[in-house]
Amino acid sequence: MPFIPHTPDETAEMLSVIGVRTLDDLFADIPPQMRPAHFNLPKGLSEAAVCGYFENLAAKNRTEMVSFLGAGFYAHKIPAAVDALSNRSEFYTAYTPYQAECSQGTLQAIFEYQTAVCRLLDMDCANASVYDGGTALFEACMTAVRVSKRKVIVVDECVNPIWRVQLGTYTSDLDVDVRVVPQRNGTSDKEALKAAITDKCAAVVVQNPNFFGVVDDFSELFAHARAQKALGIISVYPVMQSVLKTPGEMGADIAVAEGQSLGQPLGFGGPYLGIMACRKEHIRQFPGRIVGRTQDVDGKTGYVLTLQAREQHIRRAKATSNICSNQALCALRSLIYLALMGPEGLARLAEHNMALTRYAVERLTALRGVTLLNKAPYGNEVALRLPVPAEQVVNALTAYNCMPGFPVARYYNFMDDVLLLACTENNTRQQIGFLAETIGGLL
Repeated sequence: MPFIPHTPDETAEMLSVIGVRTLDDLFADIPPQMRPAHFNLPKGLSEAAVCGYFENLAAKNRTEMVSFLGAGFYAHKIPAAVDALSNRSEFYTAYTPYQAECSQGTLQAIFEYQTAVCRLLDMDCANASVYDGGTALFEACMTAVRVSKRKVIVVDECVNPIWRVQLGTYTSDLDVDVRVVPQRNGTSDKEALKAAITDKCAAVVVQNPNFFGVVDDFSELFAHARAQKALGIISVYPVMQSVLKTPGEMGADIAVAEGQSLGQPLGFGGPYLGIMACRKEHIRQFPGRIVGRTQDVDGKTGYVLTLQAREQHIRRAKATSNICSNQALCALRSLIYLALMGPEGLARLAEHNMALTRYAVERLTALRGVTLLNKAPYGNEVALRLPVPAEQVVNALTAYNCMPGFPVARYYNFMDDVLLLACTENNTRQQIGFLAETIGGLL
């Protein structure tokens, strides 16, 4: 039987104080068709039975497969120290650091995370993180709307479609006009993007490397946007920033990223990490919370929440975001990962993965009918044209315990034959050889 702590008399007294006759009256504002039909729940199971049930469900996942999946989320090796340090109770059980005097360790970790993000992306300021890469993209766009006092957001179709869907969902009830500029064979149509940036435009949004793995330089586009008093927003793959031209070097106003590749397991979709950084001039319109370093009355170093323009802290109409939480534990994991890897280690990792991808391209394009989607530069991810539908190849190789990549047609029309393939340090040349031989046999 359910445990209900209140007697009928106590329940009646509470209802009387509230001013209603029955418990059902509390739900009068909910249309009847939207209310639960009943609460006839089945009997509870024992602990062992529940554990066994979920173990059987988990066993259905194909976690042992060789995978060449990417599309914004990547299977990187995570040093053991990341788990060992982030799982310490001082960090793992800590929540929001509102009381600075009790939270110096957490605040310092967040401050160091912000510093690492600024150095990685070559930007002035970073916040204490948001939910994920898609949320970060939305928040960057809303920052641009506040800064520019304009409503139009121009988005390159080469931006990850998952994050574009999130952007569309978050802005669906807002006075914001999101305009997507079509891609050209997996590359950004820069001239069309320039033409779309008018005096109504708040920001232009691009990605590097883009969803198709293409590496580009948007310096000229951002300069054009600035001339039109619009902001330049770029979404990046953090690991690749160690070897590519940074957002700061390109002149971006805001840089965002999905931080999963920095010490977070794939975890069947989360929890992940939304990375955000900006130019100092935009810091007052930045969402979330920002930790700063200062000195106390005794001259000792201290850390505080310098800016926290969230609806919990200030008048709601002036809040910079109502998506309030940050991902402090995931941010800590990314900080530990970056500290362990260092600039040289991160660059070597990126170069290793790029070399693996080039080997995969060499092996696969030697097969009959397999070509590159375009001739643009690419990083550790690349789009390939196949002589058969990509979905067909994916389904066939699943039987061989291999996930060969992502079928692009799931998000882009007229690309049924395009396969998006990514290589990380989790892959080997032997696995690439098996992939090429198996696809060759199918073709």
